Amino acid sequence: MMKTDIEIAQECMMEPITKVAEKAGIPEEYLEQYGKYKAKIDYNFLKKSDKEDGKLILVTAINPTPAGEGKTTTTVGLADALQRMGKKPMVALREPSLGPVFGMKGGAAGGGYAQVVPMEDINLHFTGDFHAIGAANNLLAAMIDNHIYQGNDLNIDPRKIVWKRCVDMNDRQLRFITDGLGGRVNGVPREDGYDITVASEIMAILCLSKDIADLKERLGKIIVGYTYGKIADQKPVTAHDLHAEGAMCALLKDALKPNLVQTLEHTPAIVHGGPFANIAHGCNSLTATRMAMKLADYAITEAGFGEDLGAEKFLDIKCRMAGIKPDAVVIVATVRALKYNGGVAKPDLNEENLEALENGIPNLMKHVDNIKNVYGLPCVVAINAFPTDTKAELDLVEEKCKEVGVNVALSEVWAKGGEGGLKLAEEVVRLCEEPGDFHYAYELEGTIEDKLDQIVQKIYGGNKAVLTAAAQKQVKQLTDLGFGNAPICMAKTQYSLTDDPKKLGAPKDFDITVRNLKVSAGAGFIVALTGDIMTMPGLPKVPAAERIDVDDEGRITGLF
Repeated sequence: MMKTDIEIAQECMMEPITKVAEKAGIPEEYLEQYGKYKAKIDYNFLKKSDKEDGKLILVTAINPTPAGEGKTTTTVGLADALQRMGKKPMVALREPSLGPVFGMKGGAAGGGYAQVVPMEDINLHFTGDFHAIGAANNLLAAMIDNHIYQGNDLNIDPRKIVWKRCVDMNDRQLRFITDGLGGRVNGVPREDGYDITVASEIMAILCLSKDIADLKERLGKIIVGYTYGKIADQKPVTAHDLHAEGAMCALLKDALKPNLVQTLEHTPAIVHGGPFANIAHGCNSLTATRMAMKLADYAITEAGFGEDLGAEKFLDIKCRMAGIKPDAVVIVATVRALKYNGGVAKPDLNEENLEALENGIPNLMKHVDNIKNVYGLPCVVAINAFPTDTKAELDLVEEKCKEVGVNVALSEVWAKGGEGGLKLAEEVVRLCEEPGDFHYAYELEGTIEDKLDQIVQKIYGGNKAVLTAAAQKQVKQLTDLGFGNAPICMAKTQYSLTDDPKKLGAPKDFDITVRNLKVSAGAGFIVALTGDIMTMPGLPKVPAAERIDVDDEGRITGLF
């Protein structure tokens, strides 16, 4: 019987984090230990190091399915494989949110023999970064309501407050609340709501900030609400207007420092930041990626969910803001997930079905086409191997990829660790030497509608973005406020290239309905909400939390 992820992780003899740091080339004065196996790296190291940046490899995937793809597992296994080849790699991953860990999706520390450890710590409180983000978010919320209670000198309209409180948990009960009840002494009554912490703009800001000064400036730009008056007369009210950015920054000063851990094979790994990819930009921190590039010859990072969400935002938002670009891209797929896209029900995925596989492959081909032709980057398809995959099925995927000039590498890192990723690593090293012709999916100049259309047409393969009447008014307001040239962060279902999670494969002839637009002025982008995307998820009927326990020795079980 195969061991669970947590059993494999708990059997690992971890190296002291000081030894991992030494291997990575981190000077002792920049290391802040959190126990034996975790540490933070002082971001000032980036200012002092004059080492040339290493190669950057982005790992992305097809649209996720219940069959599983194994993107983080592939990312970790690729780094371990590169280490086995004698290279100097480093992983840069997002931190998991407690919401999915206790809900349905699970954590984000990899799986099988390709994991980052200590996985229990990483998947639970870790170094407290998310708590700091939640505290800074809620401090600002408290200061808004207190300002109104104390006389409202800024003339904030309580009905126009756009800043929500947050908690790092899936809790649908908190989506819409009424607070400030109980008489004048207990506040001003108003409708309110909670986001999950990973959807907070502060998470996005932390992950895009270059240093403390940049962080503080971005925090000050946060728009918390608008003043009384007709739409044309309403003025935005910022965190700076409330004099909140200094205290918020004080809460975040340590959270800005990337976290150092290790893989099961002791490859250095940075795990830092964690904005959701279907409601935020879905990448680890800019500081973490830069740090990995500075320390390693090969920095391997991933973007959330499928290429249409995570990779698009990594390339069009993060790379644009950071002035970086990947040298190669890995697109992860499984035969099972492609058959699911071809119409096979989850219970039947273990049976060979070449017809369904052929019907599902267009989903993979669309993502390959985007990376190669929209962005101009070299890529490889990594097929995450399952024991039920047949030779005929694997051959069919390889044949279809070769038709468009892309190689396929079978990845067996889940079962074999770094050894199972050697073929993928060899292809990645080769691709990193190929010339790329990187360009964005859209330029910042032009209208908000133009940028939405270009994402829908180029990345999703649809016709156009259709804006509701409310969204059209928001476009005008945001343009008038000077945000017309900001990049777009699409909040869309991860399960489909469309805004309908049930439309699998590579659909044609569809529109994307944008129902709401809001500016994240501190993060520097406009969020476009489509479909029924919510910024506060709920728990499933049987949450993962029901299986998690801890014994008398403090040993956690049931996490995976």
